[in-house]
Amino acid sequence: MSRHLLVIDDEQDIRDVVQVALKEFAGWQVETAGSGQEGLQKVTTGKWDAILLDVSMPDLDGLSVFEQLQANPVTRNIPVVLLTAKVLPSDRRRFAEMGVAGVIIKPFNPLTIWNQVAELLNW
Repeated sequence: MSRHLLVIDDEQDIRDVVQVALKEFAGWQVETAGSGQEGLQKVTTGKWDAILLDVSMPDLDGLSVFEQLQANPVTRNIPVVLLTAKVLPSDRRRFAEMGVAGVIIKPFNPLTIWNQVAELLNW
């Protein structure tokens, strides 16, 4: 079954690597957005099975994007996996309380990221 994912990250290299990895190894359809604002616009135009969301972005950071997704009845139920380089135990607790589906730590392994996503989302 083909999944449809949106990757929101301000770093082009990360978007490219994640997109290629999820397409090649899992066969999922992946679209990308280079900013939180672009991500919020794209999320309303499609049917998404999950969103991979960078925490640290200029302008609109991942946590602000997540809050806006949660506030919108149309996007509230889309599972969100956070991508972040910095995760302290307090961050993990906060993310869990927020209701994100999971966290993937950067740098991640491009060969296994699809597996991490599938595990976090119980696919």
